[in-house]
Amino acid sequence: MLAVACIILSNLLGYYQPKNETILFILVLTLMLALIITIASKFALNFLFIDNTTYQSFLNLSLLVRFIIVFIFLAWCALANILWYRLEEQSATQERLLTAQNLSKEAELNKLRHQLQPHFLFNSLNSVYALTIVNPKEAGTMITKLASFLRGTLKRDDEVWVSVGEEMEYIQLYLDIEKVRFSHRLNIDINIDENTLNLCLPGTLLQPIVENAIKFGLYNTSAAITISMQVRVQNNVLVIVVQNPYDPEMKATGGTGFGLSAIKRRLYLLFADEKLLKTKATEDNIFITTLKIPQVNDKNNIN
Repeated sequence: MLAVACIILSNLLGYYQPKNETILFILVLTLMLALIITIASKFALNFLFIDNTTYQSFLNLSLLVRFIIVFIFLAWCALANILWYRLEEQSATQERLLTAQNLSKEAELNKLRHQLQPHFLFNSLNSVYALTIVNPKEAGTMITKLASFLRGTLKRDDEVWVSVGEEMEYIQLYLDIEKVRFSHRLNIDINIDENTLNLCLPGTLLQPIVENAIKFGLYNTSAAITISMQVRVQNNVLVIVVQNPYDPEMKATGGTGFGLSAIKRRLYLLFADEKLLKTKATEDNIFITTLKIPQVNDKNNIN
């Protein structure tokens, strides 16, 4: 009878648990079940031992003690079941919350990635417009390279992670577009360690950094400049350093500043670290942007 009561209690609590007054609900339920079991067992045992007056006397005297024991056992069973079901509910709630957070993070990452593409496209179209005035013959070449650049962007639109080699090909195409516009004024010095080519980083992450270097290095000067980029690995961290000269007394052509802020936001969403992108200006008027991408596990390596 006690086993049957425990099964009934477990199934009942599995389907219904009051949000408020849970303790009162358990107390009333266990008291009722304990009372039913105690009375039913008394009649059953009295019937089985109808000729044994000594045992019947013992049953009558121990009625309260047996009621308390049954009540304690049922109360323990009820609390154990509630704890079990509450833990399952909490685990399911945390899983749903984690799934929702991951979906929200993925949606924001996709939003940032798709915002960066129009950001670059608008700037490139402005460059094409300027080029048609300054050097119309080169405008066609720039439009062709821009089309190739955007075509490559669409092909890898679904790739969150890309290899360093793929990203540098992407950046080289972007630099070709800018070199058409600025001609001999723009010089690029890129040094890439061979052991970094198969490491990975978020796609389309470097282009806003390079664009920022060109903007602050070239827009307010007519002299030739050199933008340098160094790619290396240090303590299982991909380190990319971009350097460009700048004039502290002159302001670059106005912009929204969306590129670098979007990179910081993407890095925070991917790694929960706000210190992966750093910028500083040296005394000799060199602006340095340092990007660090942790290579957390094997799946982040693209072979």
